[in-house]
Amino acid sequence: MSLWKQPATVEELNRMQSGSIASYLGIEFVDIGEDYLVATLPVDERTRQPFGLLHGGASVVLSETMGSVGGFLAADPGSIVVGLEVNANHLRSATEGRVTGTCRSLHIGRTTQVWETRIHDAQERLISVSRLTVVVKAPRT
Repeated sequence: MSLWKQPATVEELNRMQSGSIASYLGIEFVDIGEDYLVATLPVDERTRQPFGLLHGGASVVLSETMGSVGGFLAADPGSIVVGLEVNANHLRSATEGRVTGTCRSLHIGRTTQVWETRIHDAQERLISVSRLTVVVKAPRT
């Protein structure tokens, strides 16, 4: 049974990001399952820090983008979902290619949700783990 209360396709998720920081950084949704989202982020001149490593902030943008989209899809139609807190542990560096984030819910409540994103490199090595808490504001009646 799907977690999502709102239907979406990968193409629709990518269109939603148009004109946002996610599109600027090259974040691309590549899969949506019954209880998870998968997106990629390039490791390039937009996302590296001065030492040539993937910037931790870019990893956090990937995590917050995915968790916010997950929160939106898991909320009642018309709800507004906004980030409340995000944290990340950067465990390994990446210098090139693309990293892939997989995002799943840890908690889906009436007014809050918690989402975890695990980011891996092309060799499946864990790069970063992040947790995002969002507030869900019910639709206005």
